[in-house]
Amino acid sequence: MAVKIRLKRMGSKRNPFYRVVVADSRSPRDGRIIEQIGTYNPVVNPVEVKLDAEKAIDWMSNGAKPSDTVRNLFSNEGIMKQFHESKNK
Repeated sequence: MAVKIRLKRMGSKRNPFYRVVVADSRSPRDGRIIEQIGTYNPVVNPVEVKLDAEKAIDWMSNGAKPSDTVRNLFSNEGIMKQFHESKNK
C-alpha cells in the first residue's frame, strides 16, 4: 500500500481550511484517511500551520511520501531537516 501525506480540503466556498492527513494514495482527496497529523489555514494573516512533527517524522520513516505542498509546509516548519538528520544518524 502506497501511503501519502497530503492535504484534505475542509471549509466553505472561497474559505479553504486544510487538514494534513496520512492516506492511501489510491483514496480520493477528501476520502478515507489513516490519521490526521495537523492543520493548515491559508486564509488568516499570518498563515496558521499546526503540525505534529513527531508523527510526521514517524510516518515518513515508515515510507510515507509527502505531497509537494506538504513538503513545502514541512520545510518551512523544519520537519524535513529533522527527518533527514534522524535518517542520517
